[in-house]
Amino acid sequence: MTRSQVKTDTDVQLDEAADGGTRTYRFSGDWRSVSIHLATAKLNELAAKRGEAGAVDLSEITAMDTAGAWVIRRFMAQIGDAKLTSDKPRYLELLNALPEELPEPADDEKKSGSLFVRFFTPIGNAVVSAWEDTVAAMFILGSAVRGAQLKLGRHSGVSPAAIVNQIDRMGVQAVPIILLMSFLIGAIIAQQGAFQLRYFGAELFVVDLVGILQLREIGVLLTAIMIAGRSGSAITAEIGSMKMREEIDALKVMGLSPIGVLVFPRLVALTVALPLLTIVANFAALTGAAVVAWSYSGITFATFLARLQEAVDFSSVLAGMIKAPFMALIIGVVAAVEGLKVGGSAESLGKHVTQSVVKSIFVVILVDGLFAVFYASIDF
Repeated sequence: MTRSQVKTDTDVQLDEAADGGTRTYRFSGDWRSVSIHLATAKLNELAAKRGEAGAVDLSEITAMDTAGAWVIRRFMAQIGDAKLTSDKPRYLELLNALPEELPEPADDEKKSGSLFVRFFTPIGNAVVSAWEDTVAAMFILGSAVRGAQLKLGRHSGVSPAAIVNQIDRMGVQAVPIILLMSFLIGAIIAQQGAFQLRYFGAELFVVDLVGILQLREIGVLLTAIMIAGRSGSAITAEIGSMKMREEIDALKVMGLSPIGVLVFPRLVALTVALPLLTIVANFAALTGAAVVAWSYSGITFATFLARLQEAVDFSSVLAGMIKAPFMALIIGVVAAVEGLKVGGSAESLGKHVTQSVVKSIFVVILVDGLFAVFYASIDF
């Protein structure tokens, strides 16, 4: 009988005994994840030697974990059918509980219909997500009204200070940027319109173009988009940070409705502020258009106002103003829904703030298009 022996500083030993062609592999020492790498080369060398496998003896092993058991099980699979022996039943139970090899991961590309699944799964997920967002938005609206009623029932009322503070933040502080952007938009539309109409000798009609386009569509739409990016993101960040710090759970413990306390004042503030900002944006845009029409086309302010009065009627002003409260509710509800989805990480907060702005702008443009179709169908 010949015996080859490998010794290591960590006392990982592997004994091989050959007798008449049969082999007995004796494992000894510490077979845990911290030391099994020392015997990997020897195991590969022994597995490469073909012969009649006899037994695998684990009697001299002093310690073993799952990693060591996996290495021994893989070695047994390489050498073929071998009898497993040990005077420690716990090691035998551990090895017998492991399969000889891990199953190969399924290849989805080879499965029937995998292309269909891969193509339509994102679409299905998007539809389910849109439905869940719609349900959450309805819950937000209902809970906001119900929360306000509960506070009124306790004779505390909805805090006027909270609503006024939100109007100041979302409305008053947004006036400068709204004025600047609307002035520039009106000036650009007037300049481009006058440049094109000059070929037909109809530069005066740039007043009709700016007046109708600004009052019916551009004014409320661009104001809503700017408020979605400015105030909608702030609402999502505020509610999301409260969610991360468990302040919303604290409100529930106190017996208060988080929706009524946090969301309702913001919805009221947006509903009040957005129509007022739309009026400010319309005046700024018309002023910018008048300045450009005077400097670029020589249309005086008196002529501009006279033509504007002829081109624009009350229905044009009303058509744009009707949209403002709906867009304000959309921005507030979408921002609140995304804020309440925030998890416990800063990455989640940033993700949902981005989704809040994107979804708000998308839904605002969609609603504006629906209003345009509705106005056209009723000839308004």
